[in-house]
This record gives sequence, structure tokens and C-alpha cells, in this order.
Amino acid sequence: MSGLKIDYEKCVGCGLCVKSCTSNALEIKDKKALVNEKCVLCGICVDTCPFNAISIEKEQAIDNDLSEYSNIWVFAEQHMGKVLPVAYELLSKGKELSRKKDCKLAAILFGKDMKSEAEKLIAQGADKVFLCEDGRLKHNLDEIYVELFDMLIKKHKPEIFLFGATGFGRSVAPRIAARIRTGLTADCTVLEIDKDTGLLKQTRPAFGGNLMATIICPNHRPQMATVRPGIMPIQEPDPSRSGEIINVSLNENKNSNIDIVEEILAEKAETIADAKIIVSAGRGIGSQKNLALVNRLAESIGGNVGVSRPLVDMGWSEYKHQIGQTGFTVAPDLLITFGISGAIQHLAGISGAKKIIAVNSDPDAPIFSIAHYKIVGDCVEIIKKLITILEK
Repeated sequence: MSGLKIDYEKCVGCGLCVKSCTSNALEIKDKKALVNEKCVLCGICVDTCPFNAISIEKEQAIDNDLSEYSNIWVFAEQHMGKVLPVAYELLSKGKELSRKKDCKLAAILFGKDMKSEAEKLIAQGADKVFLCEDGRLKHNLDEIYVELFDMLIKKHKPEIFLFGATGFGRSVAPRIAARIRTGLTADCTVLEIDKDTGLLKQTRPAFGGNLMATIICPNHRPQMATVRPGIMPIQEPDPSRSGEIINVSLNENKNSNIDIVEEILAEKAETIADAKIIVSAGRGIGSQKNLALVNRLAESIGGNVGVSRPLVDMGWSEYKHQIGQTGFTVAPDLLITFGISGAIQHLAGISGAKKIIAVNSDPDAPIFSIAHYKIVGDCVEIIKKLITILEK
């Protein structure tokens, strides 16, 4: 069994480990440190102990029978009682993957009073919804969620488990992966099933976005991945679909060590990630003053302005306009780009756009590989002509 091990020959009862523990899992009794059931094996106390009296004893990895694992799961993250759009994106992709695997697709939904949201997940493609409705799940707290996920995974053995790369998804997914001893690929932009092995091919930018890495997890299950919101298209729901809602119970003795004292809702700021029309500029526009033309064009068609990372790095624009792997992921109905060559990290942020019109003076610019319409020419001159036509 895995667990925290205390060497009582070395422990002097100094209490430094107790002060460092964020889970209140340690106490000093009879001048010795004791660990209780609240321990989450985070390892902070191991690093804190100056006497090397604390260690984490890990169980030897067991070679599981991988044939026991089947089906695809999607975590349907909710906020204030509403499932986030990224869950519908993942269900759409999950449905595609499940057809190739000839398996079932399930959604995992936790919260309070979520029955109507569970029905929406079925309409979006889920064959099953594992639903846990409990007041303790109103807030997204890692500690309780991990316990539930751990129980469900060990009982039902999914082969693939997908999460949205939201703030909470990025926090809870690695905790689950560590708990069940499997791999996790973060911030994926492409998910595919290998036709020969049946493994999930998880593609993500690597080395600062300068190349794309495809990662597989051949020896452990489930195969886990997080996907940035806005990457996958959402398919139209089918209200006529039928599916099974499986109610799950939370251990009545399980409570979080965190109490929510007060919630202060920030005013929702409009971001470029939500824009339906975007006019985006890169270094190919020549100079900072030409950004004024880009703004003018965007205003004339009711769009928002986006930029590539170099323009932010040079101080030409603010980060809130930056599109790409290190900026915002966008999925507008229409994206018009001027002077953007199409570095891998930028393309990763616009792959969800429904229609792309690219303008660049270089006929071999990589962005043309994903553009629906390609215009080779002087960006500034084309912007000026478009403004003249539109303002008439």
C-alpha cells in the first residue's frame, strides 16, 4: 500500500512537518509525528523534515489486465449549475472516437440539482451519465472530486478519460492520474485513435510550441488527456437520443478541509475567446501604425482584433488580444488574418475557426495550409481596399 512512512528512530518531534501540512494530516503526540486519514501524499512534509524522518512508500505498480478497460469518459465540468461548453466539445470528439473504438461514451457530472444538465449531455452524445448530486459538490473542490473519480474509475474501468483544460480541469486531472498511477497529456490540440493499436494518440505543442508531439500511453489505463476549450467543434445536439443516467452516492463522511466563506463574482469581461468575428494581425503588417487600419477594418465588420505573439512581445498590442498556444484559443465563425505566417503555436490557437481567410505576401506561408481562402499580396494595401469598399 502507498502511504506516508515516519521513521521514529529519526523523528525528534520538532513539529515542522505539522506546520507545513496543508491538509491537517499530521500531529505531534508523545514527541513523535503521527499521520491521519487526511493525508493526500502531497510530499510537502517530506521536503520540510530536516531529519529525513518522513518518506512516501509507494506500492509497486501492478500490471493490470488492460483488456478489462473499455469505453470513453468525459468530465462534464459545471460552474454554478451549468455545464461548461468545453464538455460539449469533448463529447462531440468523444462520440467520434467511440465510433472508431466501437465502444460507449459516458459523461461524468457532479453538482447539485443537475438532472436537466445530465439530459443535455445525453442529447449531445453521451450513452451514459454518471451523476452525483450532493450539496458538498456545489463547489469544485479537488479533494472531494478526486475521491469520487478514484472510486468510479476503479469500479467501471474506462479506457479513455478526457478533461477540459480549464483552471479546475488542470488542477484535478493530474491529481487523479497520480492517484491511479496512469499517464496524463495536457493541453492537447488533436485526439485520434491509432488504427493499428487502438491507442489514443494525443497531440500537443512541445518545446515552446516549436513542434507538435504525439503521445501515447500503452501500458496504463485510463489514457487521460486535457483539451483546451475552443479547440474541438461542437456537434448539433439530438434531443431525441436516449441514454442512461446512473446515480452515484458520495460517502456521507467525506468532507473537504476547505470551507467556502464567501463567493464574489467578478464582472464578466468580454474576451477575444468569445468573439464570432476576428481580424488578426502579425508582423507582416509592417509597422505598429498599421494596427490602426486593422482596428478600423474590424470595426467596419463588427469584429474583434487579434494579434500574434510577436506583436505583444514588441509592445504593439496588449496580451488580451494575443491568439495562440500562449494566448487565447479562439473558435470564431470568421477569422481574417493579415501578415501572420502561421507558427505551430499560433495555428494551435485557431484550429477551431469555422472559416479562415488568410492574407500574406509569402505564397508558402504555413497558415495557408489551414485557410479556407488564401490571398497572396500586400497586407496593408488589401486592408485599405477592404476598408474603402466596406465604408461605402
